[in-house]
Amino acid sequence: MFHMVDVTCLPSEFDCTKLPRTPCIIVCGSSPVTAEHFMISVDQTIVNGSITNFSDAFLLMFGLYYCLNISYPAALGTTLEFLQRCLFKINPDKGSKVERGSRKQAMNPKVLSMISRIADFEWRE
Repeated sequence: MFHMVDVTCLPSEFDCTKLPRTPCIIVCGSSPVTAEHFMISVDQTIVNGSITNFSDAFLLMFGLYYCLNISYPAALGTTLEFLQRCLFKINPDKGSKVERGSRKQAMNPKVLSMISRIADFEWRE
C-alpha cells in the first residue's frame, strides 16, 4: 500500500517498475505520518505526483480501486475490506473485492468479527 522514497524524489525520477500494478501511495519521506509530499501510482504509472497531505492520498488511492474496479490484492485485502465497510460504508453486507482465485468470495470472517465487536462496543457506550 505504501512505498517510501527520498524526500527530494520527483515523479520523473522514480523507477515505477518496482511498484505493484494495483493502486498504491508513494510516500516522499521516511514515514506517512511525517511526510509532506505523496504520489499515487496505478498500473506502475504515477497518476498524481503532487499530493500534499496523507488523507487526500489515501482517499485517491481507495477511490482508484472503485473507479477502475480493481480487486484488492490478497495481502492487503482484509485491511482494505475493513476500511471499505467500516470507514467508507460501502457494501457493508455484500461479498468481497479481495482477489482469490476465479470466483467471488463472501466477506472475510476476520472482518465480520471485527465489525461485530466494534458494533457491540458502540452500542454499550
